[in-house]
Amino acid sequence: MRDVAVHHETVVPQAQQDITDGGPDMVQFVDGEGTRLERTAANTPYAEIVEALTPEDGRSMYRDLVLVRRLDAEGHALQRQGELGLWPSLLGQEAAQVGAGRAMRAQDFAFPGYREHGVAWCRGIEPEQLLALFRGVDNGGWSPSELNYHLYTIVIGNQMLHATGYAMGMQRDGVVGTGDEDRDAAVMAFTGDGGTAQGDFNESLVFAGVANAPLVIFVQNNQWAISEPNYKQFRVPPYQRAQGFGFPGIRVDGNDVLAVYAVTKAALDNARAGQGPTLIEAFTYRLGAHTTSDDPTKYRSAAEVDIWREKDPIKRMRGFLSQKGYADDAFYESVDREADELAVRVRTACQNMPEPSQERMFDEIYVDPHPVVEREKAQFMEYQAGFETQEAR
Repeated sequence: MRDVAVHHETVVPQAQQDITDGGPDMVQFVDGEGTRLERTAANTPYAEIVEALTPEDGRSMYRDLVLVRRLDAEGHALQRQGELGLWPSLLGQEAAQVGAGRAMRAQDFAFPGYREHGVAWCRGIEPEQLLALFRGVDNGGWSPSELNYHLYTIVIGNQMLHATGYAMGMQRDGVVGTGDEDRDAAVMAFTGDGGTAQGDFNESLVFAGVANAPLVIFVQNNQWAISEPNYKQFRVPPYQRAQGFGFPGIRVDGNDVLAVYAVTKAALDNARAGQGPTLIEAFTYRLGAHTTSDDPTKYRSAAEVDIWREKDPIKRMRGFLSQKGYADDAFYESVDREADELAVRVRTACQNMPEPSQERMFDEIYVDPHPVVEREKAQFMEYQAGFETQEAR
């Protein structure tokens, strides 16, 4: 048998690549200092969306970024003081979440993971509802049907299947591609780079592509899946993998709120019009720990974090507003005061949340009474009553 030489293309491991550089395909409109960039091949398709934004839109986005970061800081502090059981920080990812959240219409439906506090903010979830969930005094935190925002999903990637199924249901309900802007709807599913390694994630993309579902998959690539870097998760970046499932993939600067908004708006518009799914990879960075139970100093360098701090989304949006003359010191000071007021409000609310009754955990599982749950509730309450009897003695 004749020996056959097989050529293998050399792929540079991501461990040897610069994880702070999103590359030429990345859609970006504002650099790290806030300077508006010229049109490029990557950002031109979305330039008109950005140019249609008003100075008030810019100020409003900046306000959201600042308030969301302050909420996140209070959540972290409250956990450290024993007021919350856990807190997953979004520090550094504010622009990715605010940009995506603001691009959604009221009739769209979002399926988050457990870090999407910025999207929750944009969808009208009260900060107190987020804190109640992590304080353990509420079974969910909010009603998904009221604000079209699903409950947080702790199982990594699980929400992707839920989102795909919901999007396919929208097709069958006839609320896609009708041409009615007040009726047509789409679904957004949020996950991190770590979630792309899950089977649920890949299965959802198969269904979404085959069904041409009105779905936008929003991957926040913050470079670390807890302590696992990207090069241990995939050889091809998330946005390029979409092509294998039969739909477009886009990489956007996740620290540029204008770019994220524009790319997400375009993808949602396409989905609502019946043009199928899009995968967006928001190239960003988690400046803090994975959760309050994590210590990132064990697996990444301070130098890497410092580089990303220079790409801070709030810093660059403030620079953009100032360079354009859209905001002054009085505006920034007013936003800071509002952030201080928000901090006092959520801290006070968290510390004064009433403890739920013990039987409540059984009361909001099914819409109608369920015999198994009722039996378990009776057994549990009988068990708890035994402690009261012992104390009475």
